Amino acid sequence: MLWDMDGTLVDSEKVWTVSLADTARRLGGELSAAAREAIIGSNLPRTLVIMFDDLGLPHEADRMAEAERLILRRTGELFRGGLEWRPGAQAALRMVRESGWPTALVTNTGRELTELALDGIGREHFTVSVCGDEVPRGKPDPDPYLRAAELLGVDPRDCLAVEDSPTGALAAGRAGAAVLVVPCEVPVPAGPGRVQRDSLVGLTAAELRSGYTRAREADAA
Repeated sequence: MLWDMDGTLVDSEKVWTVSLADTARRLGGELSAAAREAIIGSNLPRTLVIMFDDLGLPHEADRMAEAERLILRRTGELFRGGLEWRPGAQAALRMVRESGWPTALVTNTGRELTELALDGIGREHFTVSVCGDEVPRGKPDPDPYLRAAELLGVDPRDCLAVEDSPTGALAAGRAGAAVLVVPCEVPVPAGPGRVQRDSLVGLTAAELRSGYTRAREADAA
């Protein structure tokens, strides 16, 4: 099992909305709704490009580096205040752990912030974790998922990833994993290798097995 974090396990996209808005104001503008939607599921370098383009700012290295520091500092403050679980996520994690399946947390969030989030989520739920600043390219590229499968010692095609965003679902699919899509902030289009569920509430081990099978059947169709 490969778990995304933001928007899948915890409702942290709302936290990112605050920190991104605060940073945009420090840069002298307001982040548009379209830019915020485009950022969902992105890694930090791509986020900065989208933000600066949306604000009409040149890609000056020093200014982008300062914006990155502002985002990380503000997000860290908010993460320390605690993150709300997505519906059914805590029970789903326990169910997967009790089923004995190896699991990975696979997130575009950097290691420093992920460690803060794990204080609340619980490190015991994951065999390994892979963060956006630990791979050459973050989601939507497949690198985080490929690295997670490597650390688990499994073929990515034998994995089921749980994702909430188009960016994350694309990354998991590109890595070869089947994808259980549980949308949060934005719709995620249907596609080969994907199955959809409204939430994680009531998720069972049998459903995960059948979801993987259905995703593989859709991939082959």
